[in-house]
Amino acid sequence: MPKLSKPPDPNDPEYQSLERRVNFYLHLAIYSACMTCMWFIQSITEKVWIWSVWVAAIWAVLLLGHGIWVLSKESKMQNVEN
Repeated sequence: MPKLSKPPDPNDPEYQSLERRVNFYLHLAIYSACMTCMWFIQSITEKVWIWSVWVAAIWAVLLLGHGIWVLSKESKMQNVEN
């Protein structure tokens, strides 16, 4: 088990950066799982759910916005370090 070099501090910029990335990857995993289940159920029931395209598209746009926000915070943090 790896040892921490220091106790976690929620106010530490590195901790906040890691937390943002973990939250984004969790959001991405939930999106992937939900979309896979939705499309799988739709394909085995042979029904067309028009609303499913809207759900997938809107959620994808929100996910893209979340990713852009995380990347912008990362670049700002790297610019401050330099």
